Amino acid sequence: MRKGKPATEPLFQPAEGLKPLAERMRPASLDDMVGQRRLLAPGSALRRAVESGRVHSMILWGPPGCGKTTLALLLARYAEAEFVAISAVLSGLPQVREVLAAAEQRFNEGRRTVLFVDEVHRFNKTQQDAFLPHIERGSILFVGATTENPSFELNSALLSRCRVHVLEAVSPEDITQALRRALADEARGLGGQGIAVDDERLREIAGAADGDVRRALTLLEIAAELAADEGGHVTEAALVQVLADRTRRFDKQGEQFYDQISALHKSVRSSNPDGALYWFARMLDGGCDPAYLARRITRMAVEDVGLADPRALQMAIEAWDAYERLGSPEGDLALAQVVIYLASCAKSNAGYVAFKAAQADVREGGTQEVPIHLRNAPTKLMKQLGYGSGYQYDHDAPHGIALDQTAFPEAMGERVYYEPVDRGLEIKLKDKLDRLRAARAEARKAHD
Repeated sequence: MRKGKPATEPLFQPAEGLKPLAERMRPASLDDMVGQRRLLAPGSALRRAVESGRVHSMILWGPPGCGKTTLALLLARYAEAEFVAISAVLSGLPQVREVLAAAEQRFNEGRRTVLFVDEVHRFNKTQQDAFLPHIERGSILFVGATTENPSFELNSALLSRCRVHVLEAVSPEDITQALRRALADEARGLGGQGIAVDDERLREIAGAADGDVRRALTLLEIAAELAADEGGHVTEAALVQVLADRTRRFDKQGEQFYDQISALHKSVRSSNPDGALYWFARMLDGGCDPAYLARRITRMAVEDVGLADPRALQMAIEAWDAYERLGSPEGDLALAQVVIYLASCAKSNAGYVAFKAAQADVREGGTQEVPIHLRNAPTKLMKQLGYGSGYQYDHDAPHGIALDQTAFPEAMGERVYYEPVDRGLEIKLKDKLDRLRAARAEARKAHD
């Protein structure tokens, strides 16, 4: 396999001025890339492979604007291969087959093809399978880009033929470096146009980009256009206009969505109201439906607070009802307050564990007969058959409890599912049940 040549030629075409700044400023070499120090550090396995031209089929997994497309372009460049890009959003199976046929022809002619598939997770299993024989033969170097967890979104056959490389959101410091480069570059960037942006404004743009280099360059380009009417200086007032509609990264059905609801739930469980409130605010800011959050908060009250503080469930339902009546933003505060309360109060999953244990016994035990003394006897025939025979009416028993009366099928014997914890209201429940269970055991022993 031939060694890749150094990336000295530009990756852009003559009509450069018509392209957005982010496209014009794509790095022409690995050294020009910002961020991804772990993955592309000098001497790293991937960097050595790219620089030697010995690249492999891979999946690039990372957030928007972290450099997935740029890295794929550089792979083709160093490997002296044809770069072909398709989008899973815009391409169907017929287009995929056309691209693969052209790559097969180049392969037979001794030329290589880097096939870049953007948003590969949007292809279904059949479409993903179409790449497999070509990857195996080596007629394509497959590079799939995805913002979603590959283990959930890509089929195992494709994953087994590709290495997964995880890219990270680019830090504000690295994004600031990319912005400075764009301001200084006269050939591709804004250099020579008299645009002046001080360091504080650059840091504001970098922070607003939220890890996305492409977004940062787009914001800079818009700011530069406004500055052209202000003598070339990007003022605070102009930047306020540019950044007015900024939003944080959030995919309502993607991995970030589930990561953030997991962080909210676990912060509540860990009794950290500050952390819980942060993740609640993050999800609202990202556009999450507050009604969904209300449902999940109610689940937390049941699952993680439970009987340690029964008020939690009541408060969660009341907050949900308040949101339904008030809507946003007024109703958001009701949900925020119950998040704080759930994270601050006593916790117990004893009820949750007990229910799961009972369900397991039901699944494994089959259809057990109801004990004769617990059966309903509404008719004369049922009474003649003994239904309800031997039942002790607890209110007539000493202390209101028939201690030697079982509630389980005879084949099962007694079970203990619910084990209260030493927290909150369950301290009292535990004390009562411990005494009651001990008395029942003594009564059964005496009866036997």
